[in-house]
Amino acid sequence: MKPQLSTDLLAALRRLDTCTVANAVERLETRLRNEGYMAGTIRCLTPGNPPLVGFAVTVKMRCSSPPPLGERSYLDRTDWWQVLEKTPAPRVVVVEDVEDVPGRGSLVGAVHCAVLRSLGCVGVITNGAVRDVAHVRTLGFGLFAGSLCPSHAYAHIVSVGDAVRVGGLVVRTGDLLHGDEQGVVNVPLEKAVEIPRLARGILAQERRVLEHCQSPEFSVRRLAEILASAPVAETHSS
Repeated sequence: MKPQLSTDLLAALRRLDTCTVANAVERLETRLRNEGYMAGTIRCLTPGNPPLVGFAVTVKMRCSSPPPLGERSYLDRTDWWQVLEKTPAPRVVVVEDVEDVPGRGSLVGAVHCAVLRSLGCVGVITNGAVRDVAHVRTLGFGLFAGSLCPSHAYAHIVSVGDAVRVGGLVVRTGDLLHGDEQGVVNVPLEKAVEIPRLARGILAQERRVLEHCQSPEFSVRRLAEILASAPVAETHSS
């Protein structure tokens, strides 16, 4: 059973930038440092918004050809909203475009982002394409994508709730994601409560480094001492 996270904790995470969250996760040493985040191919297309923090709802889609006979297009489907409702809010829809060449069509634009926003979603992340970016920015809704495309083409859902791979990161429904202009990080649910505390220590240390680098009393020895004072994760129970 996945841990329940309080609204206060989610708000605290939202006040942090994704680089600081990634630094804090590194201090936890729960995974390798080259894991747990999306590659730079996934770009934030709504800069200036607060960081995106939410629980993933995973979808796979295709767009280069019509859906199989008897199946509906993405625009006609509402059944997958039931999966949304079972996932805690705030929600992030994570879409894997499974085409050999992703991005031949856009799964979401302004209208669908508005619908998803009304369903408790705070953003969409996809290795495929999106559109209507200027309109979506006015919604305060997060868009992270591999490309832009003006047309839906034949966008249709292949599956809902299965593990997806976007930007090299495997994402499962219920995973906690944190994203901003710097990228997207998967936050370990069982350690999420420790992130704000570690982040405060990391940010304080960074301020000390910056202040010392600008000080007329700068010395390599003192800089090394500051860098050696990095906060560490607690590994014992209190």
